[in-house]
Amino acid sequence: MQIQIQPTSSSRIDQVDFDNLTFGRSFADHMLVAEYADGAWQSVTIQPYGPLAYQPAMMSLHYGQSIFEGMKGYRSVSGDIQVFRPEENLKRFNKSALRMCMPEVPKEIFLDGLRTLLKLDQAWVPAKEGCSLYIRPFMFATDEYVGVTPSNTYKFIIFNCPVGSYYTKPLRVRVETEFIRAAKGGVGFAKNAGNYGGSLFPTQNAIKDGYDQIIWTDAATHQFVEEAGTMNLMFVVNGSLVTAPTGDTILDGVTRKSVLQIAKDWGMDVQERPLSIKELIQGIQSGVVTEAFGAGTAAVIAPIATIGFEGIDYHLPARKDDDFSVKVYNEINQIRLGQIPDARGWIWKV
Repeated sequence: MQIQIQPTSSSRIDQVDFDNLTFGRSFADHMLVAEYADGAWQSVTIQPYGPLAYQPAMMSLHYGQSIFEGMKGYRSVSGDIQVFRPEENLKRFNKSALRMCMPEVPKEIFLDGLRTLLKLDQAWVPAKEGCSLYIRPFMFATDEYVGVTPSNTYKFIIFNCPVGSYYTKPLRVRVETEFIRAAKGGVGFAKNAGNYGGSLFPTQNAIKDGYDQIIWTDAATHQFVEEAGTMNLMFVVNGSLVTAPTGDTILDGVTRKSVLQIAKDWGMDVQERPLSIKELIQGIQSGVVTEAFGAGTAAVIAPIATIGFEGIDYHLPARKDDDFSVKVYNEINQIRLGQIPDARGWIWKV
């Protein structure tokens, strides 16, 4: 599909302090915009990043037909721009789209459009260590109609943000036993906007009490670990890597998938199984649980220092250079930056 390019007349890049990047606050000069109507994708343009005009009756504002993805682009040691596993993000995006009664986005728009967009805005990809370009594809319903039914028109957009680290220190997290993120048969596996809107209240409650995030538990019993706020959760238990199995309530994270593959390649025992809060707490107390960390696009690997449960804080051992979470982060980071060979074919060069 032909992409029409409308370049900006004045770049805003000089307004950004690349030495002090706040996550998700600065936006690159251009965005890709694709329109869906009459059962087909109609047009694809790259235009200056800026406001969108819509009517108050736009359906996505009322009924939540809105999905998104998150991935990162990096400047390699050779100066190339490369993205980590965007094909997996496209697969998951379209899985979310089907669940939300939205049209799938073809590869020619998602990936070819992204390549064109990144070539145009390549100066926005940070070169500083620890920084990257956060890439946000999203789609939302645009019909002007107040009725509970799928929209007939949609808009797909990609914009980019130069970012620093999402978390700057090991996390304090609290087990959530009242509110739920997702239930069997729901939309927990999809990256739809409502999943994140519903998480804000319990997360803010935890932050007020001195925690950084929450651990979601299963909706039926609140006895088993599911996810953290923006990440999949992983634990090293008796030398094995343990994480909850994907399903209706667990997001199939690209970073999660990558961490599990690396662990298997290194000969580590990997267990995708339910982990109870009881087993987790007892494991921390006995020393069987030696590591806890989150895995996600924004944070990549986020070590957990403390887990709060029923008013008591349980502390994980201090991080060591030979911890699995440290080594797997280094492996992923070196692949992304072109410092070691990409033996698994995960890098997508612009």
